[in-house]
Amino acid sequence: MTVLSGQGLHGPGANPWRGLPQAVLAIVVVVIGARFAPAQGYYLNILMQAATYAIGVLGLVIVLGYCGQISIAQAAFFGIGAYAVALGTVDFHINFFVALFIGVALSGLCGLILGLGTLRLGGHYLGMITISFQQILTLVLTNWIEFTHGPDGVRNVARPMLFGFSFDDGNTYLALILAAAVMVTLFVWRLKASRLGRAMQAVRDNELAASTSGINVYGTKVVAFGISAVLGAIGGGLFAGGFRYISPDQFSFGESIVLLTMALLGGVTSPFGALVGTVSLVLLPEWLRFLKQVYLAVYGASVILIMVFLPDGLWGFVDNRMRRRVKPVTGDVPPLPLLAQSGEATEEPVLVVEELAKHFGGLKAVDGVSLTVRRGTVHALIGPNGSGKTTFINVVTGLYEATGGKITFVGRDITTLAPHNRNRAGLARTYQNIRVFRGMTVLENVMIGAERQGNDVAHDPQAVVARALAALDFVEMRGDAHRLVGDLSYGHQRYVEIARALASSPHTLLLDEPAAGLNLTEKVELGNLLKRLKGHGLTIMIIDHDMNLVEQVADHITVLNFGKRIADGKPQDVLSHPDVIAAYLGEPRKHEAA
Repeated sequence: MTVLSGQGLHGPGANPWRGLPQAVLAIVVVVIGARFAPAQGYYLNILMQAATYAIGVLGLVIVLGYCGQISIAQAAFFGIGAYAVALGTVDFHINFFVALFIGVALSGLCGLILGLGTLRLGGHYLGMITISFQQILTLVLTNWIEFTHGPDGVRNVARPMLFGFSFDDGNTYLALILAAAVMVTLFVWRLKASRLGRAMQAVRDNELAASTSGINVYGTKVVAFGISAVLGAIGGGLFAGGFRYISPDQFSFGESIVLLTMALLGGVTSPFGALVGTVSLVLLPEWLRFLKQVYLAVYGASVILIMVFLPDGLWGFVDNRMRRRVKPVTGDVPPLPLLAQSGEATEEPVLVVEELAKHFGGLKAVDGVSLTVRRGTVHALIGPNGSGKTTFINVVTGLYEATGGKITFVGRDITTLAPHNRNRAGLARTYQNIRVFRGMTVLENVMIGAERQGNDVAHDPQAVVARALAALDFVEMRGDAHRLVGDLSYGHQRYVEIARALASSPHTLLLDEPAAGLNLTEKVELGNLLKRLKGHGLTIMIIDHDMNLVEQVADHITVLNFGKRIADGKPQDVLSHPDVIAAYLGEPRKHEAA
């Protein structure tokens, strides 16, 4: 939730210390509670298992819940951490924490390498890669007997000692594990509301929109895998110290499925869901043991029913109810900077496209198109369906690689730049088919734009919130800031997309059929919005079939047909051009005929 007060803005990621007092209190509580837990035996083991597994599951929250990347290898990272601690303390006689650090570093490296697979793969193919990694590690742990001890495992794993204080006692070590679980939970919780966390969620919801909003999609995925692997190793290392014995079967493919089920059961998009799911899945069999022979069947049925009827998990159900109580954001913020500036249309070229081509096999979707968009103008690109307009925009913004030609933006050759780098240079866009981040709130969607690298507020969390709210004020959607964007109407989602682009303070804005799907009233409102943008120094390129809208706002028009440019010039000249009438308009515009 984002609120405004006399002390300034407080929003997602605005205060890096938000939640720290509660975390300290939680650590104190769990440490005290650990002193009253059984010092040894079955129930102590249950508590240790739940706490260490929770840390591993929190890693899945990052890679799967936040970033949307399938990983079925969390038990492998868990095992790397466990074996690093076990072998380090037993065979090499090194300090527990040094061994844990080695395991964390090795697991993180493996996670980064595994994340490299996201460059070419996704979906179930990526899932298969993670399964393969899991299986390979299990085989190594089982068969490399001279190093891992093979199926016999490693016994007598040492517990740590820090500054002369021993954690050998069961209650003391449990306190250490619980404190670590609290700190990791705080980290994962804060990560979600951070710039990196929002980037991960944007990648999860829509990779194309994320890339053209300035997010390095590939790098974000790799980082998510790396962090997830690190947390898995931390949980595994603490697990080894807790049980003092490990073997390969404890880190098998089946255990990865268990960890994944815990995340999904509690709610994979929330760290608190990870805790709820882990505790539930560890304790549920114990609660059902009174059913004796049938308790496993009841346990399995319970898990299935929860996942079928609560698709967002146990915590997701609670979170959805809490979200409805969030109050609208109130308070004043400075208006968008572009509204405070003025600038008339000039002849200075901003976007220069020379002989641009994009071929799909034998299909020439864009065939040698050249045009110049000048500073402060609204340049319309029109043409019949299939003429290559959207393909042209996709090539200009880097979603498609050009077959030929050159693109120059503000004097810089951007022909080969990645989409996120073109956005960082000041080139923002919207889409014909709306691409918003449906799992995020309206405000969080717009904050993605404000956090564009190179934007003047990108590294100031409070200023980012203010800029996002200013963009929402401009499109008159402040009242919906707290709502999930997926709950909005089609027209309002279109405005969110425009607000996200404006919050990035772009040099040039590309609008791909912004009026598509809007009713008559919404089209009038859109036209008024675009008119308000004119005269503030913002350069706009618009694609649309609504000729009334185009005539209202356009200073210059380019017409495409079958991938080729057939007309280019002032609106009155282009719209009366015989080739344009024959290919697109069908008849002269009434005001032109008159």
